[in-house]
Amino acid sequence: MTAVLSAPVTPARPVRDAPVFADRGPFIPALAAVVGSDAQVPVAAGRSVGYANLDYAASAPALASVAAQVAEALGEYASVHRGAGHLSQITTRRYEAARETVREFVRGRVDDTVVFTRNTTDAINLAAHITPGDVVVLDIAHHASLLPWCAPKDDRTRARVVTACNTIEDTLVAIDAELASQPASLLAVTAASNVTGEVLPIGRLASIAHRRGARILVDAAQLVAHRPISIVSHGIDYLAFSGHKAYAPFGAGVLIGRSDWFDAADPYLAGGGATADVDLPRGGNTACATWHTGAARHEAGSPNVLGAVSIAEACTALAELGPEAIGFHELRLSERLDAGLARIDGVRPLQIFTDSTDRVGIAGFTVDGVAPRAVAEYLSDEHGIGVRDGKFCAHPLLKRLGHPEGAVRASFGAGTTSDDIDRLLDALASRCVTTTITRPELDEGYPA
Repeated sequence: MTAVLSAPVTPARPVRDAPVFADRGPFIPALAAVVGSDAQVPVAAGRSVGYANLDYAASAPALASVAAQVAEALGEYASVHRGAGHLSQITTRRYEAARETVREFVRGRVDDTVVFTRNTTDAINLAAHITPGDVVVLDIAHHASLLPWCAPKDDRTRARVVTACNTIEDTLVAIDAELASQPASLLAVTAASNVTGEVLPIGRLASIAHRRGARILVDAAQLVAHRPISIVSHGIDYLAFSGHKAYAPFGAGVLIGRSDWFDAADPYLAGGGATADVDLPRGGNTACATWHTGAARHEAGSPNVLGAVSIAEACTALAELGPEAIGFHELRLSERLDAGLARIDGVRPLQIFTDSTDRVGIAGFTVDGVAPRAVAEYLSDEHGIGVRDGKFCAHPLLKRLGHPEGAVRASFGAGTTSDDIDRLLDALASRCVTTTITRPELDEGYPA
């Protein structure tokens, strides 16, 4: 079943026989086992506590099943594609099978090209490399979904940036108007904000783009681990995401989409594996190369086999958990967090759209009178809680929201329990009651 990305998640079923904590509601256990869930970290007064990882949106911990699959693959690891040995054949089969697993997970077309990259940033830069013509993009995007399009290509800047409105509905109207104003090749959108977690209606955006003669690229880095997505059903032309945000943090990403632009563009990198034949004419100093088509054209050099294997295993594990269970788990945690934050004076949740109805497990907020870095350091040093602070590689959006100095972000997922949420709320309540400080001057190390 494919969910409509603009609709809220419907709870699948209640958790039964769960212990109840006074004034907190039922205990919410982790949905899946993750590596590092038993980690101990130092806090004040020489104590140590279990780590509360609320920084999933930056890098999610590996699912235990993913780590196990990578360990198995290491035992049979050898050169890929160009080795005749038995282990090389096994490694090559694993690598190519990973493409098919990814394609099936995101419900891609049978003829889509699946290219493994370093991460989402690399994937979108590859997309920028193969895309002809103008590109329309929203100003609320992560830098990885914004800057590649703003870079000059063919001696001109081709990005046409649309300012997001206060509502999703008005923003769709603005995008449609921009696409109608003059031809564009592509609409590039972020499926879920890495600052607030708000989800955009991808199917509707794809329809708008196609009606105006453009294709659509979706940055799904913050979506694939949280919501079902279908390239076919939602009408997506290109989709990018990273393993390290989808419980496979081993340094690989994916760009999947229609093959014609991949095959028409020059190779992303020049080198071995991308070439079908290379010749050096006598007396010449320029090599003549014949390039492969398909994924190999843009995967020069030895690929990250373990990264591809880990992404494939994460896709398999997420499919087995099921989108309903994942959505219900995050919904219950989000409701608990939102209700708690609303009771703490001085905590200001961030929101882009007044009419958004769905949000993945991300909550951005500020604390009156306290610098984001000071909040994050306090949570870590005093309570063993990991959150992200700064501008989240979304500087234009933070400025639009009125927080050019940054904010704090708590994010969670399959390995999160209600105890993690409650510890964050207790820590914030204690901080806001006892302390108000002046924000320190920014320095070279302040996070972006």
